[in-house]
Amino acid sequence: MKTISSQAITDTVASLCIQANLHLPEDVQAALTRFRQQEPWPLAKQTLTLLQDNLDAADRNRLPICQDTGMACVFVELGTDVHIEGDFEAAIHEGVRKGYGEGYLRKSIVSDPLRRGNTGDNTPAAITVHLVNGDGCRITVAPKGFGSENMSRIKMLKPSDGVEGFKEFVLETVQLAGSNPCPPVILGIGVGGSFDKVAYLAKKALLRPLDRSHPDPFYAKLETDLLESINALGIGPQGFGGKTTCLGLAIEAMPTHVAGLPVAVNVSCHATRRASAAL
Repeated sequence: MKTISSQAITDTVASLCIQANLHLPEDVQAALTRFRQQEPWPLAKQTLTLLQDNLDAADRNRLPICQDTGMACVFVELGTDVHIEGDFEAAIHEGVRKGYGEGYLRKSIVSDPLRRGNTGDNTPAAITVHLVNGDGCRITVAPKGFGSENMSRIKMLKPSDGVEGFKEFVLETVQLAGSNPCPPVILGIGVGGSFDKVAYLAKKALLRPLDRSHPDPFYAKLETDLLESINALGIGPQGFGGKTTCLGLAIEAMPTHVAGLPVAVNVSCHATRRASAAL
């Protein structure tokens, strides 16, 4: 049995909050560079260059990539042979409080969805825990801005809608979003499960690196086909037109009821941020 202190969790989460907000993941950076080199529309290419300049300035000056430093979505893969010494969830919330304070990151969380009122420290975090075998603990912090989050959608399709209905819903979601989520976007797509599980799948899909295809050839081809179709929409960077509307997407699927076909699309902007560490 491995013991991990609550203080170690707090310190790790704090560090990840800062790291994720200041540095774009290498796979997202590589995709942005690749699409910028391939973009034929001059205005779109210039816009992608400006986005890259912003990323370079953030890295050089240790400033946030985006002014919306997001809701702290914290994903934990927790080994069944791990003992947490102290209050596990409280340690994560404290890590977010510490990271957003020490990193001078914008605090965007309100204490009640209807009555509002900023909590002042970007807590509470949105925590998802997945139990795994072994004595490891891997924590990923994925700050999620709401300019893109607000463009996300969920729909309970009919089984008869099939693959084509699934594709149409994804494309419709991108079209309706337009320039609002600061394209080029990155999409996490969930299919299957139940109403609540499919939203989780879509969020989880955003954690997969863009250079890693789905292990199932059927879904890998579906990802490729969807990316091609989305980039043919002509929305382009920041909505200025061009062939770069989406940098990449990932699909996560799970079994569902015979009478259902739940689909969720979690829209994320070009600054799709995540940072991970193992304890």
